[in-house]
Amino acid sequence: MVRYAKEHKQETRKRIIEKAGERFKLDGIDGSGVSTLMSDAGLTNGAFYAHFASKDDLVANVVTDQLHTQLSRYGDLRPGREGLEDLVREYLSPEHRDHRGAGCPSAALLDEIGRCGEQTKQAYTDGARAIVEEIAARLTPGDPRSARGKAIGLYTMMVGTLQLSRALSDPKFADEVLEQGIENALAFMR
Repeated sequence: MVRYAKEHKQETRKRIIEKAGERFKLDGIDGSGVSTLMSDAGLTNGAFYAHFASKDDLVANVVTDQLHTQLSRYGDLRPGREGLEDLVREYLSPEHRDHRGAGCPSAALLDEIGRCGEQTKQAYTDGARAIVEEIAARLTPGDPRSARGKAIGLYTMMVGTLQLSRALSDPKFADEVLEQGIENALAFMR
């Protein structure tokens, strides 16, 4: 029996989580079986249970990872409201809309997360709360608590706009939704 270093197991687990995140956003949680997820990671089904207790455990870990990754990218933005404006424009872009597998887990998975177990819902709640807190801190750096309601509104506006744009078959209408979403979000921020 071959023993791998602890780092190898951590790297393998990270690869499974990253690949599962892409697959879930493309095919949905329910549309992604363990065998497909493991194949995407270049592993056999048998290796799954060395890393996760169940598919639900994997989903919760993916949600945590995806939202943490999304939040960490906010650090690359310009400070304050300028960075938030950049975020709105990037989030509501045709590129983000058209590359679901690399995009926001909220816009891709929200309806399914709502039907998941408590572990996944808690992971999502923690991640969404952190994102709302980051938005609030950018809206009103001196008093983020005062901007919490507006931050929630802006976050839901962005996610809903992206979801609607992705659902439309008419490319011009889908682009119009994004463009109007940007205008609405920027006006809402004022």
